Amino acid sequence: MAKHQFEKVFTVEEANALIPRMEILVRELQIQADALRVRIRELALRHDSSIAAMPLADLIERYPELKENAARMAEMAGQVEGLGCFLKDIDLGLVDFPYEIEDDVVFLCWQSGEPQIIAWHSIDSGLSARRPLPGVNKPYLN
Repeated sequence: MAKHQFEKVFTVEEANALIPRMEILVRELQIQADALRVRIRELALRHDSSIAAMPLADLIERYPELKENAARMAEMAGQVEGLGCFLKDIDLGLVDFPYEIEDDVVFLCWQSGEPQIIAWHSIDSGLSARRPLPGVNKPYLN
């Protein structure tokens, strides 16, 4: 029995079926994150450069105009997680899908721009430890 428990464990086919939706969600998250960073930089230039290092919750409390971007990001991240996936990195566009292999649960690892799932890694590792799924050539991995 797998030592890790997840609400949803995917097959490769199920994960691949979600790729078009993930592309849209991740791209919108990247757009919103970029917009939020620009607004924070602008505020730092106009007011106080130290605000760039403040936690986001403190920034939003101090500058409510940031709330819309942050709320949109939280909504989209919630959609990813609501599908049973794990958003690992917005900028790199990384999403993991729990997957059972050899009586253990690992993560199918997808990066924005990949047309399908091509790799997996253990739950305790990440992008640098990706291993190809059977039938996928290694040169396509990061």
